Amino acid sequence: MIKSVSYLAVPGIPQIEPGDDLAGVIVDAVKAVGLTLEDGDILVLAQKIVSKAEGRYVALKDVVPSGKALEIGAQIEKDPRYVEVVLSESVDVVRSWTNVLIVTHRLGYVMANAGVDHSNISQSGDGERVLLLPKDPDGSAAALRERLGKAFGARVGVIINDSFGRPWRNGVVGVALGAAGVPALIDMIGAPDMFGRPMQVTEIAAADEIAAGASLVMGQAAEGLPVVIVRGLRFDAPERPASALVRPRDKDKFR
Repeated sequence: MIKSVSYLAVPGIPQIEPGDDLAGVIVDAVKAVGLTLEDGDILVLAQKIVSKAEGRYVALKDVVPSGKALEIGAQIEKDPRYVEVVLSESVDVVRSWTNVLIVTHRLGYVMANAGVDHSNISQSGDGERVLLLPKDPDGSAAALRERLGKAFGARVGVIINDSFGRPWRNGVVGVALGAAGVPALIDMIGAPDMFGRPMQVTEIAAADEIAAGASLVMGQAAEGLPVVIVRGLRFDAPERPASALVRPRDKDKFR
């Protein structure tokens, strides 16, 4: 049997602003290029368009840095107001050095700067602003999945994608911050390998693998392709949210 998977970037997605009907924008863009959604399709959405629609901006002029933010900002040579925003989204600081702040995000992700970002966002006329991650990425994915599925009469999945660095590896890859309608994590423990031996520890981060593929199509800079339709994947595993991908602190042997 020949297996294939396609990644289709949807053109024509405009700049998203707070309060925009993101699902409606996606539906219009898909239809405008003569596409539709089919049962089993998975839409991978860049985190930024979800955060923008949800109004997750913070104006730095409104931020008063704490003593801790002032101290860390001086150490790593970052604006202490920016550091304060990062700390407000975090539960602890994992590592810090010049221009780098690795934290545990309030949702459990271990990541740079708690995902607080300056890139690919428009700036308002009254000072610099930054963009936070969605408050509830799995919830956002579920709500978008329901709207998109109804619009096309199809059973679809949704993944909210962001770029992460990785320990021991250079470069960033796409990972799933939120997911709905897909098995974000597939448990293969006990399944036989090709010689009949039961698997002992294997779990597949399926949503991350899908997100990484979509990132190749989306790009990382000015490509303007924040929505990708993934077609051809079929799973027997039960649906699980992206929160299942976050390793519990008591099982993390590297912190």
